[in-house]
Amino acid sequence: MPNQVYENSAFRPFNDSIEIEALAAGLSFSLTDEQHPLCLLAANELQFHLQHQQEWTHNFGLSSDAEGMVIGKMFGVLVVRTKEGVLGYLAAFSGKLAGKNHHDKFVPPIFDGLTAGGFLNIGMEELTQMNKEISHLESLNDQTYSSEIERLKTFRKNYSNALQDRIFEQYHFLNKAGVSKSLLKAFEHTGAQKPPAGAGECAAPKLLQYAFRHGMEPLALAEFWWGLSPKSAYWKHGHFYPPCREKCEPILAHMLGSSC
Repeated sequence: MPNQVYENSAFRPFNDSIEIEALAAGLSFSLTDEQHPLCLLAANELQFHLQHQQEWTHNFGLSSDAEGMVIGKMFGVLVVRTKEGVLGYLAAFSGKLAGKNHHDKFVPPIFDGLTAGGFLNIGMEELTQMNKEISHLESLNDQTYSSEIERLKTFRKNYSNALQDRIFEQYHFLNKAGVSKSLLKAFEHTGAQKPPAGAGECAAPKLLQYAFRHGMEPLALAEFWWGLSPKSAYWKHGHFYPPCREKCEPILAHMLGSSC
């Protein structure tokens, strides 16, 4: 049976071998702190790709001659079996990579806020203009404009909150049964009752969404940090970490149900 063509060449089959099939035998998905051997194999292949690809440039802080801000990144691999019975894996990155949401060999975002002419780009441009106007009035150092400055700041805050809510409304997550749940619903009964910024952009939800959309069976998941972390000493280059609780736990509770 010919292999199905997946968007972004996201599905990467393992070499067909008895050893690979033996490792996958009886494997049932669960979130654990231990990395399954197939996840380690997939992670090694992905890390080799990150070290040697020439398609894009991102400063992970691992090279002295790299330019731009150092931004370490969380990557994830999901071992899956396709509808055709082919064993392989998917790869994803958290947030954006090299300033983009789409790259070959990685699953696409659940919502692409970088689409040209999209509401997010327009909204960010509006906020930029507001910031410039506020900065200009403040630079005049004239009390005559104090009420106008406060009005603009209040308007900016309300506009920003409305824009964030509209972003949240774009995210809907599938589970294995094909049932969709919105991001806002997923966080409805949490302490905050509202998603944190960036929820839905982590690697694990991206991977599971792609797998369920294409009828793949998830078998094992692993996430690792790649690069330096200027903001926190917690993230170590090449180390594995479980999906984050703050942004991912309510989402994965729906996507995985009793599996997690």
